[in-house]
Amino acid sequence: MTNSIKEVQAYVHSHGMPTKGKILMVASSPTISKQTGWPIGFWAAELTHPLHVFQEAGYEVELASTEGGKIEMDAYSDPTDSSGYSAHDIISLGYMQLDWFNKLLNGTKKLSDVNTDDYQAIFLVGGQGPMYTYKGNKVLEELFVGFYEAGKPSAVVCHATTLLLEAKTSKGTLLVDDKTWTGFSDVEENYADDAVGQKIQPYRIEEEAQKILNTQFKVAVPFSSYAIADGNLITGQQQNSGAAAARLLIEQLVG
Repeated sequence: MTNSIKEVQAYVHSHGMPTKGKILMVASSPTISKQTGWPIGFWAAELTHPLHVFQEAGYEVELASTEGGKIEMDAYSDPTDSSGYSAHDIISLGYMQLDWFNKLLNGTKKLSDVNTDDYQAIFLVGGQGPMYTYKGNKVLEELFVGFYEAGKPSAVVCHATTLLLEAKTSKGTLLVDDKTWTGFSDVEENYADDAVGQKIQPYRIEEEAQKILNTQFKVAVPFSSYAIADGNLITGQQQNSGAAAARLLIEQLVG
């Protein structure tokens, strides 16, 4: 009976009733890939699919980025891109028709303007940009660790997991110490490189994660939906795992 009540409330809240609280999503600001020369940013499905899960569960979402202001989706993730790579992504396509969603992308918060106390959870969106804008970003590391150490669900998907290669707790140990987690796999990197005929990323998350002692980096079948919750650290393998990671996050909020 309790579960049924929660399901009904989630539906009602997502259609105009007061929200259950706020979830902070963070995306990469636009940058240029040093490998390919492409303009890069966030992967559309890694924002829109979790967003849909959060809204349907009755939560309000606010969006921040590494520099604040306007953000741009990776071209291959745009369902209207001429490549047709993400033409199947009707969830992203649907959001792109909404004025409020486009305003959200055009006016993201700066990380320095975020107050952790205002949110119940954090979700880091991946894409090609994070390999440059998240890597070594101490402000983002401190923000994410702040959520994690407060016991709040803290989720990271796809190339956003690059942050976990270096993020340290307040005790000075790696956050992933003694943790099981996932992220974009070497096999998936091979597929992407072969598809465009060149090396896309400056380094590989799985390869770097395997160098870390006392952590377990796991991957599933390439491009399958795969997410792991180890305590309140939640990770998703790639763009098809965003919704799964978001559901694990919601389970912790309502559990």
